Amino acid sequence: MKSSVIIIYNPVAKRASRKKVEQALHYLKSKGYGVEVFSTERKGHAEYLAGEGVKKLPSLIIAAGGDGTFNEVVNGIAGSKVPLAIMPLGTTNVLAKEIGAPENVKGAIEFALSRNPRNISLGKIVLSSEKNGNNPPSPPFSEGGQGGFRYFVLMAGIGYDGETVFGINERLKRISGKGSYIFSGIKTLITFNPGELIFDINGKTYSGYSAIIGKAAKYGGNFKITPDAKLSDPAFYICLFKGKKRLDIIRYVMGILTGRHLRFKDVEYLQAKAVEVKGKSHIQMDGDYFGMTPAQIEVAPDMVNLVF
Repeated sequence: MKSSVIIIYNPVAKRASRKKVEQALHYLKSKGYGVEVFSTERKGHAEYLAGEGVKKLPSLIIAAGGDGTFNEVVNGIAGSKVPLAIMPLGTTNVLAKEIGAPENVKGAIEFALSRNPRNISLGKIVLSSEKNGNNPPSPPFSEGGQGGFRYFVLMAGIGYDGETVFGINERLKRISGKGSYIFSGIKTLITFNPGELIFDINGKTYSGYSAIIGKAAKYGGNFKITPDAKLSDPAFYICLFKGKKRLDIIRYVMGILTGRHLRFKDVEYLQAKAVEVKGKSHIQMDGDYFGMTPAQIEVAPDMVNLVF
């Protein structure tokens, strides 16, 4: 018998099914692995299960779900040496697209078993204050403190992006997947009236109304807002949008869809290892809502051994 594998499975992921997990289980056992499967029961449960799983020192943890599940598992194992692989079952599967992991069960498991783990850096967001009622309490599985914090794998969105995720109807998301993001984006566009945000980056001060802080190149599927970002690099790429009008937002969206947004005069594109954000705005990370600025965002180098 080879070393054990732990599968952490989110049954409410958009493309999840018990049949797919059984297929992965059968394939792993046919290769001689001992396998344990743990199913999540609530938001935050994957993080807890991952933290407990690390204590068993498995040869591999496989996160089966969408990017939100992957984010939770990463937060549970960050800083450990246990390798992590993914089995994409979510709405957009951005991390799978970023690392080239197949989006079918057999392909994903073969990918997990045939590739070597590589150290990746994470983003870390520390909320400066939790006095604002929209901020969630520090979760029991993070370090808490005066402000809550979480790691992210792919990106953080502040401003229009964060408010769109804040406005998503979770019930609609389970039914329509990407449709819930589109619907919330349109609704946000109609009501968006942001306050100015101040960004302290590399010793300089910038102002704007929205930003994407990328730890990976891809966003929302195969779109690239921060095309130079890499999981393994201990740095962010920041795309800062300075316009606030509805026409500005529409122009930015069209620019992203066509890959021309970095040419706009009112878009700053910067590389940094830390960003301080002042002002009041919603934050999303890896597609899930987190809280509100002000916040400190920094790179946490070599935090996870990801198989890709």
